[in-house]
Amino acid sequence: MFWPNLITVGADAIVGYDATILCHEFLQDEYRLGEVVVGERAMIGAGAIVLPGVEIGADARVAANSLVAEDVPSGATVAGVPATEQ
Repeated sequence: MFWPNLITVGADAIVGYDATILCHEFLQDEYRLGEVVVGERAMIGAGAIVLPGVEIGADARVAANSLVAEDVPSGATVAGVPATEQ
């Protein structure tokens, strides 16, 4: 809805139902804007939230309902709030 040009989704990546990819963040005294990159064959589970400025590497997996606030290395699996490597 806002700045979709800042979101890049690689080939064969999967974004699950109701997942949210944000490239902007409105706070009380601050406004953040950041590109989000989802690598090739990466998977984002249903209901996950990806915050601005995050890169999800190729073949990485984000569990359902996770909050991704930091980059996810290629091939890694992350889960939780905030998402950590499993």
